[in-house]
Amino acid sequence: MSDDLDRRDFLKIMGMGAAGINALAMSSSQANAALRKPIPGMGLRIGSVLKVQPVLMYHLYERKEATTWREWGGLKTQSDVDAEVARIEKELRKLCSEADFAIEVLPLMQVNEAGKAAAARDSDCDVVLIYAAGAGGKGLYKREWLETIADCQKYKLMFLRHKSGPVYLWYEIGHTVFLRKATDEYKRTDMDVWDVVVDDYGEVLWRLRALYGLKNTSRTKIVAIGGAGGWGIGGKIASENAKRYWGIDIQPIEHDELKSSIQKAHKVQSTIEQARREADEYLAEKSIVSVRTDRKFIVNAFILKNIFKELMAEAGAAAVTVNGCMGIGPTAQTTACLSFSVINDEGLMAFCESDFVVIPSGILLRYISGKPVFLNDPTHPHNGVTTCAHCTAPRRMNGKDYEPVEIHTHFESDYGAAPKVNMRTGQTTTNLIPNFASTKWMGFRGKIIEHPFYDICRSQIDLEIEGDWRRLLEDMQGFHWMTCYGDYLREVGYALKKVGIQWDNLSEEKRWKV
Repeated sequence: MSDDLDRRDFLKIMGMGAAGINALAMSSSQANAALRKPIPGMGLRIGSVLKVQPVLMYHLYERKEATTWREWGGLKTQSDVDAEVARIEKELRKLCSEADFAIEVLPLMQVNEAGKAAAARDSDCDVVLIYAAGAGGKGLYKREWLETIADCQKYKLMFLRHKSGPVYLWYEIGHTVFLRKATDEYKRTDMDVWDVVVDDYGEVLWRLRALYGLKNTSRTKIVAIGGAGGWGIGGKIASENAKRYWGIDIQPIEHDELKSSIQKAHKVQSTIEQARREADEYLAEKSIVSVRTDRKFIVNAFILKNIFKELMAEAGAAAVTVNGCMGIGPTAQTTACLSFSVINDEGLMAFCESDFVVIPSGILLRYISGKPVFLNDPTHPHNGVTTCAHCTAPRRMNGKDYEPVEIHTHFESDYGAAPKVNMRTGQTTTNLIPNFASTKWMGFRGKIIEHPFYDICRSQIDLEIEGDWRRLLEDMQGFHWMTCYGDYLREVGYALKKVGIQWDNLSEEKRWKV
């Protein structure tokens, strides 16, 4: 699907979110670059624009005396249609003003004949937003036009009116006629009840946020130094599953190539001086609580950070990971922990251990939330509490502000530079737990109750589990977790349905079906 934007063909690029940013026409190469750069005015949000095609489907009936001549619905005249068009356009402008991700809304298409339904189906977009006011064509309840539109190979949402405007026909028959085709079983495989929204644009917005995450995850390239791996038994299948379910493009680079780059960098005085300046600026920040490692490790971490970014730029990648992180220590003369932290804070993605069991969840959550994510080791849930820790973590966890940090050595090696990020207490978090087979994810909403200093990985939080912690204890699979600030469980669950992965939201009683 092309990311080229034709200014003659759309009503307005409405928003780039609450900041009201104007989107620019992008070629495919520019769209790929957009995946790697924060969007101006939107914090650390990255990714290419989500293109939405709104479609109003209606039919105007003629009176026929003494017979049933019209269906349900409030669009009875052309004047009604004109008013509805104006209403939809106003609502979509408001929707985009509230979005925190890059969204482009194409001009509203009006469908009242078969040819226009086909044109809507073929629109160059990512999402078709169907305003199903009336019916037309052949088949049960004349569903031909709707079936034509919905047969597009894009994401689809249906908007229905109950009280927000003139009532829609498909508010009555969408479930029975469209989804079930007048049977007791669902017949569509590409849409279900969770793709239908009644009246509430807040429900539309979070679904679009999930689809934004899906689109951009599927276009992500990640540099995997030392190759793609996976923790535990997931190592045998994780990289293939990352491609199969998510379309992630893994770009392997040998350790020797990285080591060669490091050795060359340490011989270039200008490179060293740049790293020293960056280290000085970093350590001068007010949020630096303490430094408990040698400064040379910090300078070398900035040399390593810049090498990682060069490799990412060469590959056109938005993310990087290292298989066997400590293996580069003797050459880098530091650890990758602080380097990864800074890369995340600059808006790109960096994950340790090359664990492709969990990395897809980090990429998806990064695009959905617009915030850096924290890959961590979990512990044994008990009494509604668990601890999560790792020796690297972003500091700009809310996508904007730097959290206080202490700079230590990497815990297990007592070497290099590793951040102990003191994440804010009381903060709500999203926590994702993929299984090794990539067939099921669990998730829960948490609350940070402490950022302790146990003898474990440096960045650490005690989390209160807001949900069924006993089910987590009994049913937990996989190993590494992914965590971010905010509650994005709805968006994650919706995205997982689209790729066929089972979702168990521990913070809700209902488990969504796939």
